[in-house]
Amino acid sequence: MTAITVEQALENIYTSLKDDNRDIDNHIAALKEALTAAGQKTVTVEPEKLVQNNRAGRKMMESYFKKRGVTVNFAEAK
Repeated sequence: MTAITVEQALENIYTSLKDDNRDIDNHIAALKEALTAAGQKTVTVEPEKLVQNNRAGRKMMESYFKKRGVTVNFAEAK
């Protein structure tokens, strides 16, 4: 299996979120591996790319990812 970049893994997650969370756990695991390979511990998510871009949606995402070992930060609104 070829390693993917953090950006590719994050794009896969955005796609999964738009597709009713299809394979989200697999994409989070791939993101975690990509972060580890890149020597990073956190990922910055673009809130405008989220399906549910409100406080509750962001907190739910943050919590879900944290339980799977990925720390999420949200980019500032443009």
